[in-house]
Amino acid sequence: MNLETNDNADKIKVGIIGCGKISGIYMENCQKFSVLDLVACADLNPDRAREQAAAYGIPRVYTPEELLADPEIRLVLNLTIPAVHAEVSLQALEAGKHVYVEKPLAISLEDGRRVLEAAKERGLMVGCAPETFFGAGIQTALALIEEGAIGRPVSATAFMMSRGHEHWHPDPEFYYAPGGGPMFDMGPYYLTALVQLLGPIRRVAGITGKALPERTITSEKKRGARVAVEVPTHVAGTLEFHGGAIASLITSFDIFGGSTLPPIEIHGTEGTLLVPDPNTFGGPVKYRRTGEEAWTEQPLLPGYEANSRGIGPADMASALLRGRPHRASGELAYHVLEAMWAFHASSDTGSYYAMQSRCERPAALPTGLPPYTLD
Repeated sequence: MNLETNDNADKIKVGIIGCGKISGIYMENCQKFSVLDLVACADLNPDRAREQAAAYGIPRVYTPEELLADPEIRLVLNLTIPAVHAEVSLQALEAGKHVYVEKPLAISLEDGRRVLEAAKERGLMVGCAPETFFGAGIQTALALIEEGAIGRPVSATAFMMSRGHEHWHPDPEFYYAPGGGPMFDMGPYYLTALVQLLGPIRRVAGITGKALPERTITSEKKRGARVAVEVPTHVAGTLEFHGGAIASLITSFDIFGGSTLPPIEIHGTEGTLLVPDPNTFGGPVKYRRTGEEAWTEQPLLPGYEANSRGIGPADMASALLRGRPHRASGELAYHVLEAMWAFHASSDTGSYYAMQSRCERPAALPTGLPPYTLD
């Protein structure tokens, strides 16, 4: 891959397309990382772009077309809704920009491949959320596995049990449209964490279901409006990893009375590891070895415990400057996208889905660096 020797300054200029609810934390954190220079934002709703620019001190407000035409912007953060992730990413790549996109990479495998192929043809980088696996919680769990604290990992369980988002999100319709549902909304966090901890996935068996044909919005602004449910809202299944481990995963919007199930457990030949919620950056991380009666809470590695969304683009910018691979890569995101589709395809066909893609396990984040620096 051409890593663009003209990207050899101290910072990479960044523009954000999509100024919705998730954009605030990116705008806040992108200004903390030493390698990023957030210079512009854009949205189809110009008032929303102006409001966010004023709130976070962003100097330029553009239309999406104007942002893509700005020759100073090298990296575009695509924070649009999932249905147009691929379209906007392709436009940015065609404009000669590197792209970091909110999860998922795309809503179809075909579009995901198009994004990766367009980047390869132009010698550009694609990165994708989630970057929560950069957090101190997952990184500490990874270090314990690599140190052999629980022996060889042989199995895992992962649970994302939720009632859905219509009770709090101001615009929840897309969660129940194609590209939505619990697997495409929250599955990226769990699957990315599992790939970080256990490596790439070999095959998947899944079953899907739907509790309700429509949902009633109870959040403000659209309270009382009804939303048709077009996608499965309960997705369960099993993953086999190339390394031999087997994991059970449930993602659901159909848990109306709450749940006490843990987010992720990794079981090894010599113990069990409790992994924190992969939609967060912190802990706690606990483990118990065979024969021990009490859990040991492992001190978190120095790093990122608070909400650090923006670290993925920062790592990508640092990779551009240093000529190294980035961790939240397009290949990782595509592997996760294929795994999400695999649950649905397996359910539809009643058979295992053999994964066609394979990715590198992301390198551990280095420790001992000053805050908000990655090299």
